[in-house]
Amino acid sequence: MRLRFMGVALAAAAALIALPATQSPVAAAAGTPLSQGRPPTSPSGQSAGVAAACGTGNAALGRPASASSTENAGTPASAAFDGDPGTRWSSAFSDPQWVQVDLGSVQNLCKVDLTWETAYAKEFQIQASANGQSWTTLRSVTGATGGTASYDVSGSGRYLRVYGTVRSTGYGYSLWEVAVHTESSGGGTPPVQGGGDLGPNVIVVDPSTPNLQQRFDQVFAQQESNQFGAGRYQFLLKPGTYNGINAQIGFYTSISGLGLNPDDTQINGDITVDAGWFNGNATQNFWRSAENLAIRPSHGDDRWAVAQAAPFRRIHVQGGLNLAPNGYGWASGGYIADSKIDGTVGPYSQQQWYTRDSSVGGWTNGVWNMTFTGVQGAPATDFATGSYTTLDTTPISREKPFLYLDGSTYKVFVPAKRTNARGVSWPANAGSSLPLDQFYVVKPGATAATINQALSQGLNLLFTPGVYHLDRTIDVTRANTVVLGLGLATLVPDNGVDAMHVADVDGVRLAGFLIDAGTVNSDTLLRVGQPGSSADHSANPTTVQDVFVRIGGAGPGLATNSVVVNSNNVVIDHTWLWRADHGSGVGWNTNRADYGLWVNGNDVLATGLFVEHYNKYDVYWNGERGRTIFFQNEKAYDVPNAAAITHDGIVGYAAYKVADTVNTHEAWGLGSYCNFTADPTIVQAHGFQVPVKSGIKLHDILVISLGGKGQYAHVVNDTGAPTSGTSTVPSKVVQFP
Repeated sequence: MRLRFMGVALAAAAALIALPATQSPVAAAAGTPLSQGRPPTSPSGQSAGVAAACGTGNAALGRPASASSTENAGTPASAAFDGDPGTRWSSAFSDPQWVQVDLGSVQNLCKVDLTWETAYAKEFQIQASANGQSWTTLRSVTGATGGTASYDVSGSGRYLRVYGTVRSTGYGYSLWEVAVHTESSGGGTPPVQGGGDLGPNVIVVDPSTPNLQQRFDQVFAQQESNQFGAGRYQFLLKPGTYNGINAQIGFYTSISGLGLNPDDTQINGDITVDAGWFNGNATQNFWRSAENLAIRPSHGDDRWAVAQAAPFRRIHVQGGLNLAPNGYGWASGGYIADSKIDGTVGPYSQQQWYTRDSSVGGWTNGVWNMTFTGVQGAPATDFATGSYTTLDTTPISREKPFLYLDGSTYKVFVPAKRTNARGVSWPANAGSSLPLDQFYVVKPGATAATINQALSQGLNLLFTPGVYHLDRTIDVTRANTVVLGLGLATLVPDNGVDAMHVADVDGVRLAGFLIDAGTVNSDTLLRVGQPGSSADHSANPTTVQDVFVRIGGAGPGLATNSVVVNSNNVVIDHTWLWRADHGSGVGWNTNRADYGLWVNGNDVLATGLFVEHYNKYDVYWNGERGRTIFFQNEKAYDVPNAAAITHDGIVGYAAYKVADTVNTHEAWGLGSYCNFTADPTIVQAHGFQVPVKSGIKLHDILVISLGGKGQYAHVVNDTGAPTSGTSTVPSKVVQFP
């Protein structure tokens, strides 16, 4: 995205946890030990042998614990791991029952000490798991006699569970203490530790922070025009009320509240994105974000004049929202989700916008493509004569994970999936929380080897702001893994490796980071599911949210594919895949990238899909029952001539191609623009290419020639009027076929 041609735009402007579930665990509760009418017995018994390589420390001491049940509030799961021989866990009076502990990382296990109360297990299993879901039995015990006993085991896991199957009494199971011993390192690689501080580029503030306005201003002065620099920053605002603040947000800068709800962090002032750095042109206001706070604008309207890759999530605007730059110059955005705008949203010169699962007090105008799903107060569809496409609900959505403070403890909230959603997800906040010690907090200088070790231990990833060079692919293999970035953390694959692979597993959450192609060609920068993936993930889909890809711009970059989705049921919720049209290292072959998004999985949903400038197809959809809600595209500016993009007798690769073998596909609110600056005589055959079948349906699609630099002959296949001259007026098809 570089320059935009206003045409009708100016005229329009004149006229907005808990641990992962493991067989129904019951949360541990604190309290005073109670006997419920039966006296506890004192610990006693004998010890078995100790494995030679075993350490003497207790890796389970004080670690988070849970259980299938508790007898009462005074016998919580945590009491079995607190090191106090006078407190105990006890269960309900039935079989089976279990108690488990989270060791914080995958460790080599060698011995488990059990100290039973009178209500012991005659038969039980000692089990381990890397993820708290799939369990391996390390030791099966029958004919046990209670007391204190030690059991040699051999295996590894992050979670250790004692799984009782036969009780010795009519009561439940009761353990005074469980101690877990792990192998001594012996000079090997120590485990990666979860949690810790958030690194040098996360700025945590509260309402009493001295010189707060100056801190915002200092970062903005550095980042305002630093489009391809290495600076990355995240402001985190603790709950409270901030008065008289104007936080101007530049490149690679994010601002987020640390409350569980947006209204917990109140700004009586502004969060501002404007375009003074670019002479009032907002079409390059990329790579920034605001999230999870409330704004009462100082002058009634907050200004958020952005282009691509600038999400506005989970915000309560207690006033209006102005999406245009000061002076109503060129603008090309944008994305809003899970937000409440009490006043009116004024897009003015914004050429396109997508708003999801929100509420607005009004919406003033539109230029080319304004799409709404699940938005209370959205205007009615008028695409035939205007720019609006409106669906009452969003078929599937799940909000982006976010960092928050629970008292003084950092946690990550992981929202639940919603179906047919309408309006914001808060304050109900269905979902779960993960403590920070279940995340490897990745800081500048971290290696791909360490990142993968953390993943193999069962840790999630929290990338702090920075640029991370990777000499090997990051492999996400565990179901429900969260990979969350702060401050547009950026991954750069070196020497032709892929940046990230996700296994064909349930519920992975990828959110809030940028992948920047390296100088040696990568095959695929982000791959979700290995080739041939076939599992059904409909109950718990993987989500890709605010994950952006850049090919060139910051220097030469090469990748055949930006994103390939092989898994079924993936939800892509706001992405911008961009082969650079400006910056450093830009040229038809210098930053070559053939395909933006390639979908092989079935039942994949894209909400807010921005893909631009690829050498061949920007989007190629090869899976069944795919759906896209809102698509924004520009074809590559630098096509040297028509011959360079002629294939199968067709001039130009469609912006959005559905494979001829696909039988069912549906999409709403799609736009493709051409600006063939290298050869303005090119006439592209069409913006969209789909098989003509009863199950293929496109709604509200358009193509535009920007200032007459090239043309489209049709909108979709051979249907739709050609673009005309230099008028920058859309050619539309309301329904196809």
